[in-house]
Amino acid sequence: MAAGTNHELINKALKGRRERIVIHSKSGSPRTPDAQGNRSGSTPEYLTQNCEQSVKRLGIDALDVFCMSRVDPDIPVEESVGAMARLVERGLTRYIGLSEASANSIRRARKIHPICSLQMEYSPWSRDPEGGNIQACREFKMGFMAYSPLGRGFSPALYTAERSQRGLNGHPRFQPGNLERNLQLLSQFEAVAREKGVTPAQLTLAWLMAQGNDIIPIPSNKTRKSSGGEYQGRRYQVKQRGFSAAE
Repeated sequence: MAAGTNHELINKALKGRRERIVIHSKSGSPRTPDAQGNRSGSTPEYLTQNCEQSVKRLGIDALDVFCMSRVDPDIPVEESVGAMARLVERGLTRYIGLSEASANSIRRARKIHPICSLQMEYSPWSRDPEGGNIQACREFKMGFMAYSPLGRGFSPALYTAERSQRGLNGHPRFQPGNLERNLQLLSQFEAVAREKGVTPAQLTLAWLMAQGNDIIPIPSNKTRKSSGGEYQGRRYQVKQRGFSAAE
């Protein structure tokens, strides 16, 4: 979000539709003009200010979910969640969520206030959440929101050398050695998708949704055309054994 511009755009789209739309807003991280300095987005002061500004820019009374983008290791999660709990008490958000939080952080946070959801990257290309995060969510009946479900553009047959240059070179997935192996896996994944008569993106989303009703993929798109194709994954369902080759 650039200085709240997205919120201001959503404000216009909400006119006459607010009661039909669930608004989930992440706190992001503060940035200085030179990208230096303290960028923690977990301080009680920052979280409070961010939520207040979000509600104002959106032109609404309250968010449905306010999500802290990162757990700062230098700030006790109890302090951060305590501030978010006070936002619930003030009526500025109905629920609170976490992003990139460990299972331990979730359990600590839950002692302060109920947490409704967790956001993490999750896809056939990134299965770290299976190491305890998803289990913690299920322990507390939380939803799990899977961001970058298409592997940051890797899985839907969109990978090109040019794409890898656009801000993704620093990601381990695109590093020499890893990249070559991942391209081999991508080729195999595409073969499985062709066999099933779907696109790699559709297969990826179908695989995610087969992991449980509490797993919610949140792909991002720049055009309606691309979103239309991806969301066909919701209609494509196969039995669990049908995913063995993809895994």
